[in-house]
Order: sequence, then structure tokens, then C-alpha cells
Amino acid sequence: MPFRRKTTRKITPFQALVSYYFIAIATSFLLLRIPGVHMEGVEVSYLDSLFTAVSAVSVTGLSTVNVSQTYSGFGLGMILLVLQFGAIGIMSIGTFLWLLVGKKIGMRERQLIMIDHNQYNLSGVVQLIQEIVKILFIIEIIGAFILSIHFKRYFETWEDAIINGVFASISATTNGGFDITGMSLQPFHLDYFVQIVTMVLIVLGAIGFPVLIEVKTFLLKKDRAFRFSLFTKITTATYGILFVVGAIVILIIESFHSFRGMKWHEALFSAMYHSVSTRSAGLTTYDVRTFSEATDIFMSFLMFIGASPSSVGGGIRTTTFAIAILFLISYARGRDVIQIFKREIHLIDVFRSFVVIILALFMVMVATMILLITEQHATTIQIVFEITSAFGTCGMSLGITENLSPIGKIIIIILMFVGRVGLISFLYSLGGKSNKVKYNYPKERVIIG
Repeated sequence: MPFRRKTTRKITPFQALVSYYFIAIATSFLLLRIPGVHMEGVEVSYLDSLFTAVSAVSVTGLSTVNVSQTYSGFGLGMILLVLQFGAIGIMSIGTFLWLLVGKKIGMRERQLIMIDHNQYNLSGVVQLIQEIVKILFIIEIIGAFILSIHFKRYFETWEDAIINGVFASISATTNGGFDITGMSLQPFHLDYFVQIVTMVLIVLGAIGFPVLIEVKTFLLKKDRAFRFSLFTKITTATYGILFVVGAIVILIIESFHSFRGMKWHEALFSAMYHSVSTRSAGLTTYDVRTFSEATDIFMSFLMFIGASPSSVGGGIRTTTFAIAILFLISYARGRDVIQIFKREIHLIDVFRSFVVIILALFMVMVATMILLITEQHATTIQIVFEITSAFGTCGMSLGITENLSPIGKIIIIILMFVGRVGLISFLYSLGGKSNKVKYNYPKERVIIG
């Protein structure tokens, strides 16, 4: 016991959080190996089960097997369960269960929640978890209800319509990217109602839980002096700009390629939907393998950015990208501070943003080099697309996931894991406890550029 306590104290909150995600992946792996999870006569290797477990925990959606032809109804239920764990967050689920049994939430648990959801203050984190669980379940239930009723026109029985509606709602809200049709949402390419509902669910899952909580507070008018936080303003503005720019770029490029001959509304909805889905969702209404290489590269860029912090998505996150752009604009104007929405951004947040971007680019470059060696059957564009999809926990693929070599699968697993945990948390988990510098050397200028 004394040795155990001493060892526990040496583990930092970041290392503890990463450890909990490892435990969650191990548990998910075991759940996906339970007898009856797979269809009769279907054999799945241990590595493929691990790949699916990580993909579900990280709510990515990439799979080395055909989900609809591999997993039974019971197995699909297990995947949905893991998707919920991954979307809400491991510490959020643990905290919610602790609250149900009346357990007191200690300081260490609060620190882990704070790190898991990228919060800066310990105060209010338990209430944050309660709000997150409540909001996410309400969104999923409403989405499942609407889609189930609408899907009745596509399926003969209410049972099939409800199963597909529930799965589609949870997969979209959690940005999981899994589907049970075997063709994602391509059968609904001309059903704009399904596309609109799915886009709304994707946005609600990826915009960030703090944003949803603030919007709820504003709409209910619980606080008359309420003011949206800088985080919400930057996140919403960045998300909206990326959506509009993404839709326009995809529409323009593909108007000369795969969208040629389409009706204007069909092309517009395809562009809009895939601009939203590349945020982190991975569900597609069109075969992305028919897109031009220019669109593939641009979508890889969108997947690299990913969703917002404290959401169900991965990537470098929207705020990281926004702060980097704002810094470049401020620097070009000769300013030494970033000012937006009548607020100034802390310098430490600028440092963290560029650390995340540089480290993410390094990981993508190294992963690309490795897969170019191991996956000689795939093109460079396909590999880059697969890697950014994994890192951004998106789940889109150009068709090479099922043919990945064992080394390729392991690389994608690592990227999905890091993309879900977050680069800052992953980096701190490797570095151990922070040591503040107690002295300074004389400063000296260095020639740059």
C-alpha cells in the first residue's frame, strides 16, 4: 500500500487521464470480443478488434471491417455503447456514475475532468458534466425520434426504421462516423431532410459543449446579465467561417469534376454536407473516392483542423487554428497582442496553439512517411487523407482502411488515440510533472527569416 500510494502520487493528472483512456480502450476491446458480438461464421482478428475499439472510443469511425456485415445486433449495441463513452469523455462518464451512486467528487477527479474537457478552472466542473450528459442525451433522443419516423418510408417495419434512426442519430451526434447501411448515408443523397437533420446533429456534437451550455443559458434567460465567453465567440465564428469556405471551395472544385451535370441544389447540398462532415463526423452522402485530388487535399486540411475543444471531435481544434490565424494577422499589422471581440488573448494560449500545430504537422509527416513505405498499394493522396482523417477523428476514407498492413493499422490507431485525447494532454503525459524555471539568463535577439 505505501508503495502504491507513492507511485500514484508521481502520476500527473495528464498521465492519469491518458491511462484512463487506455483502460477504456482495453474494456472496449474485450466488449468487442464477447461471444455473439460478431455475426455467425465471421472471424475478426485481435488487431482488427483493437482497431474498432480505438475507433469507437475516439469516435472516429474508421474500420478495417465492414461493420454492417461483421457485427450482429448485439455487437452494434456494444459499438453504440462505446461511442457514448468516447463522445462524452471517460472522466465525464465516470463522474456521472459516481454522482448516481452518491460518491463525493474529490479534487483529483475534478482535475481530470478539467483536463479532459480543456477547462482552466476547477469550479463548476461537476455541474459541467451533468449539463454535458443531459444535453447530449436530449439531442440524441430528439434526433433518433425524427430520423426514425422519417426512415419508415425506407424500411418495411418500424423496428428497422427505429434501429437505423437511433444508430444514425448517435453516430452523427457523437461524430462517430459508423454506419449500418454499408454505404454511410449515400442512400440518402437526394433526401435533403435527412441531410439537414444529420448536419444539425453533427454541428451540435462538434461545436463544443461549453458553447451549447452557454446558448442554453442565454435562451432560458437564467441570467439577465449573461455574456457569451470569448471561447464561444471565437469557436462559433471559426466554425461558421470554415463551414462556408469549405462548402464554397468544394462546390467550385467539384463543379468541374464529380458535380458536373448535377442539378444546382444537389451539388450545393453535397458541398455543404461534406464541409460539415469533415469537421469530425465522417458520414458521407457521396462517394468521396470520386472527388478530385484538389478536393481530397482540401478536405484533408479541414479534417486536420477538426472540431472544437471540449467536443466529441479531434484534430488540432478550431480555436487553435483561429488563434494562429489571428496571430499572423496581428503580426502583419505590426501589433504585439491579439485583440478580438474587445478582449486580448493570453500569450500562453498563442504558444500552446503553435505547439499543437507544429507537433501535429510533425506527427502527420512521420505517419505519412511510414505508410508510404508500408502501404505501397495506396497513393500519397489516399495516405494523407487517411492519416488526417484518423488524427481529426473524422472517419472518412478513400478506400484503403480495410487493406492496411499491420504496421499501417497500428499507426492509424495511434493517430486516432492522440486525436481524441488531445495533443496537449498527450504531450504533458510524456513529460511528467511541470518544472517552473527559477532563474533567467540574459536575453539576446536572434535573426529570424
